[in-house]
Amino acid sequence: MNKRGKRNIGMIRLGRCVAFLAAAAFLLPFTILLMVADQQYNLTYNSKRVFYQESDFYKINGTIYAPVTTPFFRTQFVFENGSRDDGLLSREKFLEVGARMDARRNYLRSECSRLGLDKSSQKAYAWEYLINRQHHVIWCNIFKAASTSWMYNFNLMANYTAAFLNRTKEVPLELARKRYARPTVEMIRKAQGDSITFLIVRHPLERLASAYNDKIVHAWPKSFHDKMGRRIIKKYRKPTDSKPTPNERYPVFEEFVAYVLDEAKAKRTLDMHWTPYTSFCTPCKFNFDVILKFETLDEDQRFLIQMARLQDIIKPEWRNSGKGTNTLHNINHLYSRLTKSQLDGLYNLYKYDFQLFNYTINNYYDIIQTEGTARG
Repeated sequence: MNKRGKRNIGMIRLGRCVAFLAAAAFLLPFTILLMVADQQYNLTYNSKRVFYQESDFYKINGTIYAPVTTPFFRTQFVFENGSRDDGLLSREKFLEVGARMDARRNYLRSECSRLGLDKSSQKAYAWEYLINRQHHVIWCNIFKAASTSWMYNFNLMANYTAAFLNRTKEVPLELARKRYARPTVEMIRKAQGDSITFLIVRHPLERLASAYNDKIVHAWPKSFHDKMGRRIIKKYRKPTDSKPTPNERYPVFEEFVAYVLDEAKAKRTLDMHWTPYTSFCTPCKFNFDVILKFETLDEDQRFLIQMARLQDIIKPEWRNSGKGTNTLHNINHLYSRLTKSQLDGLYNLYKYDFQLFNYTINNYYDIIQTEGTARG
């Protein structure tokens, strides 16, 4: 090859080097920017919160306890003996409630496996979940199970002020959804890596009675539920010779139950206030760290607030309308109006709510046999 050919090859190679360096100089800032952004995004999920794990517990006489030497207790809590005036649990009470939560999680896992719901074809449902990334908590909202109180709490955690929340006329759920987007299943599972996931459950038939009292008996005039009640009366209030026709302006409980069971039988979407909560939260498809129960809510929510270090932001309070309180007498009165076949239908509708969270329906059959008979 002559000198001129060699010089041309050299020029081509030099041109390629210059082009490569120019491209690298152009792309490098963007590459660094993407790397930094990706690192910051992943840091949000990789900065693990430390809270108790099952392996931290030990047993004494069959009772499960967590040692105070775990990182969770060492870094997050200062317990004092005796009573407290700050709403927090004492060390002993915290351990007791923690053992209760451990038992509930194990029971849920066991039932999911026994019923095959952890491997079923049912899709995970994410629509009702709220993810708070700032405070690392995830909640599946179940209506009529302390939802008013915890929607208020999540709005506080979304940086709404208490003064604003107490005076606004906006619906709390609509306020929350302005700050908490409807998540996907993938978003929930990714956020669970450094978050506490919880839900609040309630006896299915108490929840149904609460929904009936709140949304049907005390429906606002001309509201959605008022119109629903009128449709129920028109369809189900039939005069009979065996008993007098009710004169209430709202559906009586047996009419309401007949409507709910017929809607479920027709596979129509049920109102969110009485939809089975296993349909809302698909609890066999997600891992829950804390399972609160309405029946022990005072201690349970204090435990959660303490566990998530939220005591400076929210307080363990009850916020509800106070309409149609579910006293034992009121529940007995409502369910004494039902037939055995209606009660059977309700159990079948809420079967997984009963089974997964260790509720029983037996006492309600006693109500029908005694008060139902006495009512004639």
